[in-house]
Order: sequence, then C-alpha cells, then structure tokens
Amino acid sequence: MQVDIGALSDPGKKRANNEDHFLVMEFRRTMEPMLTNLPEGTLPALHTDTAHGMVVADGMGGAAAGEVASRTAIRTLIDLAIQTPDWIMRLDEEHAGQVLERMNQRFQQLQEVLHDKAQSDPKLSGMGTTMTLALSLEANLIVCHTGDSRAYLLREGELHLLTRDQTMVQSLVDAGAIRPEEARRHPMRHVLTGVITTKSGQIPVELHHVPLVDGDRVLLCTDGLTDMLGDAEIAQVLGADTPASETCRALVDRALEAGGKDNVTAVVAKYRFES
Repeated sequence: MQVDIGALSDPGKKRANNEDHFLVMEFRRTMEPMLTNLPEGTLPALHTDTAHGMVVADGMGGAAAGEVASRTAIRTLIDLAIQTPDWIMRLDEEHAGQVLERMNQRFQQLQEVLHDKAQSDPKLSGMGTTMTLALSLEANLIVCHTGDSRAYLLREGELHLLTRDQTMVQSLVDAGAIRPEEARRHPMRHVLTGVITTKSGQIPVELHHVPLVDGDRVLLCTDGLTDMLGDAEIAQVLGADTPASETCRALVDRALEAGGKDNVTAVVAKYRFES
C-alpha cells in the first residue's frame, strides 16, 4: 500500500484565531534481526506493519477556550494511545471491533479530561470540540466521529459521506421536517447534539469500519469547508490528479474564495494498492 497524505488549516477571513487543530500520525510495528547464526534467508531482513492516523478537531467556547479544547483533546488522545500496551496492527473483523470499542472508550475519556480541566480553570467552562478520526491499516479504514466535522470517501469519482452531522438541523432532516438542501443555510445548522465538552456524561460516538480499494481518497474536514463548498465541488477537487498537499490547498483556497466565514481545515489521504 502507498498513501499520500496532506493537511492544511487556515483561520479564514472572519476569525481572529484558529480553533481548528489537525494531526497526521504514522504508527509502526517493526521486527529486525540483530544477531543470529541461522542460515541467511531463514528470517526476513525487516518486517514492518504501518498504520496512518488522521484527526481533525474544531474547538468552540469563545476567546481561547476553543483552541484549548481541540488541542487538549488531540494531545490526550495520543497520550491514551501511547499508554495502550497492546497496539492492534492487524484488522480482521474481530480485531476491528476491538479497535472501535477502544476508540469509543477513548472519546469518552476525552470528555472527562476536558471536564477536569474546566474544574481547575473556570474560564474554560463550556468549552468543547468536535473530533473526527480516521485510522488506515492495509486495506482497512476505521472512522470515529462526534460533532459536525466530516469524513468523506471518494471512490471512482463518487463522493460518499462517511459520518453523520450530530446537529439539531440534521435531526430535523432525519425527521423529514426540512429538506436536505435546506440544511446548509438553516439557522440551527451549528447547534450540536454531539460534542466533546466539559460536562460529565456519555457522548455519542459514531464508529465505522470501511474496506479500502485502490484509488480511494479520504477527506477529513471541519465545517468551515463544508459550509462554503457543496459536495459536487468537493468531489471535483478531491478527484484531481494532484498530490494530497495540493488538494488540501485547493480545497482551503476555494472555501476562502467562497467567503471563508470560519476556520477551514482539510486532511486528505490518497491510497494506492499494488496488485
């Protein structure tokens, strides 16, 4: 497998600060013989399993609290991963289920950390963050999500939304109260029903295991992008034969040209599988 990953974030044209944060990570499990008297060729010279993790978080809460929430959530997520003694680096159905369950537990722990942080600093009370994460290992994609940042999959030119916006307006669409095309401009489109906050209690976490195929492209983005660009335009840019970093630049630039009313973040991964 070959993967080309790019990422970019911009504060936009209307905001003084950027409350979005992103992270792209590479994970490896490696075995390399050091000393042996076994005949040459008995052991592999080097064996490596490689996974890639991508996450976007859109903070909220006013002043600097949104930045603190999104930054803290990502840092805590990595700390929790480092503390895990047995990384799962092979994803059959059983192990994929274990990874999804672990991610759900970790998202719940993020809420506890934000809660404790606000208890020690009352100025941070009410802060929160969305979080959308994708983990790819060989031909497997794990997606974990809360809030209204999104994950998309472009396959053979067709754009698929992998996540559901956890917002009041999406609930209205699901109930048939408004049409889907009305959602992008509805005044309640940013009222979240799912978010990592300083409150106690469980948060809704959406979990998916998606098989990848050659040529797939994955996009993680905050609502500063999707508020400005429709699916057709996103698919057009994502489908261009350009490096992932240039694709991110094009997506962010188009969002800025369309008004750039919020912070804009895009992470793009392009996958190739050798036959």
